Parts: sequence; C-alpha cells; structure tokens
Amino acid sequence: QVQLAESGGGLVQAGDSLRLSCAASERTFSPYKMGWFRQAPGKEREFVASITFTTGFTNYEHSIKGRFTISRGNADNTVYLQMNGLKPEDTAIYYCAATNTASNFYDYWGQGTQVTVSS
Repeated sequence: QVQLAESGGGLVQAGDSLRLSCAASERTFSPYKMGWFRQAPGKEREFVASITFTTGFTNYEHSIKGRFTISRGNADNTVYLQMNGLKPEDTAIYYCAATNTASNFYDYWGQGTQVTVSS
C-alpha cells in the first residue's frame, strides 16, 4: 500500500511563508492527481489545492488563491505547497492526498502536518 508523507509544517507568524512537501513511499507510484487539504480545529476538512500530473492543471480553493502555489517535483510522486502571506485562519492540519482517477475522490492520504500561524 502506497503511503504519503508530509513535511514542512510549523509555527510561524502572520505574513510568513512555509513550504509543505509530500512524497509517496513508492518510486513507481504515478498518480493522476495530487492535492492538499486542511482541517482546522472544530471544522471539517476542506480542499486547498490540486494538480493534475499529466496536464499540469492546477485548482485552488478561492480563499487561498494568489497566496498558495501547488507544484509537482521532478519525480512523479512528489508535490509541494508553497504558502505565502500566511494568516491565522490558515492554521490547520494539512493533508496530502492522491488519486489515480480524474474524480475528486482521493484514494491515498498522508498523516498530516500541523501549520500554526500566530497573529
């Protein structure tokens, strides 16, 4: 079973930047699409961004558009989330996910990495 591992979270101040990374355990894993989701305390998990590996098409949740950038690594099994201009409301656990289809149903999930933004 392919596992996803996130890294790069931490405690920062408002306005700072962070770069999250996600890598799959199998080098041969080549998903159709990878994405980032987040879950804030007391809230449901929400979509943040996704990238389709074959086309490079990216999709963003509207509140982070222009501040966050999703990109893929040179390997087919890595994805990054560059987060600039962080706000306290961005505080959440950030999860990496992957799917082998064009649907929005993701088959693989990481354990999450905590991002905390202080005001």
